[in-house]
Amino acid sequence: MIENELPIIKTEKLNLFYETFHALIDIDITIPKNKITAMIGPSGCGKSTLLRVFNRMNDLIDGVKMTGSVNIDGQNILTSDIDLVALRRKVGMVFQRPNPFPLSIFDNITFGLEIHRIANKKKFPQIVEQSLNHVLLWDDLKDKLNRSALTLSLEQQQRLCIARTLTMNPEIILMDEPCSALDPISTMRVEELIRELKKEYSIIIVTHNMQQAARASDYTGYLYLGKLIEFGLTQQVFTKPKEKHTENYISGHFG
Repeated sequence: MIENELPIIKTEKLNLFYETFHALIDIDITIPKNKITAMIGPSGCGKSTLLRVFNRMNDLIDGVKMTGSVNIDGQNILTSDIDLVALRRKVGMVFQRPNPFPLSIFDNITFGLEIHRIANKKKFPQIVEQSLNHVLLWDDLKDKLNRSALTLSLEQQQRLCIARTLTMNPEIILMDEPCSALDPISTMRVEELIRELKKEYSIIIVTHNMQQAARASDYTGYLYLGKLIEFGLTQQVFTKPKEKHTENYISGHFG
């Protein structure tokens, strides 16, 4: 990480076990604020597991144990007294496949607000407009807010899911393969949206697509068999990697 940049997440000796399987091994990483950080590596290397550490989603899996520390805004989120509801509001998540609820477009966006009671219902229309503007959907959907979200295209559904995340005012947005279900043109549009969002949010994206990581991210981390092999500026990682292992993966010698 460049010296004058502020960190948003810092891990020290992070280890994660699924029962006896050692999934993450001594992960030390400092992720900068208001940047796009991509995590790459072959299937099963620990990318998505690491992503889910940052909002404690792995807690939902039986037999998970973590050691070390994960500091977000200076607070270790691995402590037993952490408020998981508050954490998951601060650290939002967008999944691999769009997962709109079988509700109207309007109700999809306000769902979290209503559940957590964090906004007056009179403000819902304003929040919906702001959120859809953020993801460049307002002009397309402003007259269709009562339609089912399931009638939207896959790209629009994914943008809607991002808008739904933004209503909770997160600081960090985690994205797990957010374009894997999209066609190339839709992927390009979502990448443009992600780059726009980094002005206000810190974004961490897991992707199997190295071209996407090279195009869309500021920083890249390469994981292999649960270990962080290399982390640095994306241009440096892709053009002058420090580790031979990284070079071999990026050049297609294995994967």
